[in-house]
Amino acid sequence: MAEQQKILVVEDTERIARLLQLTLEMEGGYKVAIESNGRRAYERIMQEEYDLVLLDIMLPEMDGFEICQKVRAFSELPPIIILTAKDDINDKITGLKLGAIDYMTKPFSGDELLLRVQNTLKLYAAKAATDQRVKRYTVKNLVLSPDTREVTVNNEKIELSQKEFDLLLYLVENKKIVLSREKILEKVWGYDYFGDTNVVDVYIHALRDKIDKRFNEKYIHTERGVGYVLRD
Repeated sequence: MAEQQKILVVEDTERIARLLQLTLEMEGGYKVAIESNGRRAYERIMQEEYDLVLLDIMLPEMDGFEICQKVRAFSELPPIIILTAKDDINDKITGLKLGAIDYMTKPFSGDELLLRVQNTLKLYAAKAATDQRVKRYTVKNLVLSPDTREVTVNNEKIELSQKEFDLLLYLVENKKIVLSREKILEKVWGYDYFGDTNVVDVYIHALRDKIDKRFNEKYIHTERGVGYVLRD
């Protein structure tokens, strides 16, 4: 059985959000989550995996335009359909310029909603077949992109040396797994490294200064007598 496609509905009017959820779940067979707060919606889009986002414009704390702009600064995915109560061409143009794939003007029928959603998901499924998705790791507010070798925390770019990035990537790829210093040396520094194993401690300390201490959030944990582990 194919895995259910996941949709995030970002809408602060509870009645509308619930109606969208029921239509998409009951008639479309999708798995649907609801978020009413703009800032939380942005965090969820960045930290969780969704196949599609239905995004209202008028939201508390962060509006739909800002959410769209911030998400598109990192990735072309997930596709976003803007929902607006205003039949205003400027709103539609703004949404499309910021990276939305489509827009819908309220009120709209359930049949129209399902058709737009189905068409968008088909379009992106075809695109994914020919254009490999950029891999991205997220741990709390940390986002790491291996292809671009970029790391951000709370949307702030973190400058890392090549070896610091390689070490952080290895920790992120093995999130929640305790890694010994010897294993880290083998994977990050290579089999032919004959230096002091304390080099791992030095680089861990550097990462903590740039990430944990700077943002007052603990990412890298020490397991005494064993090694290090990165946790949510």
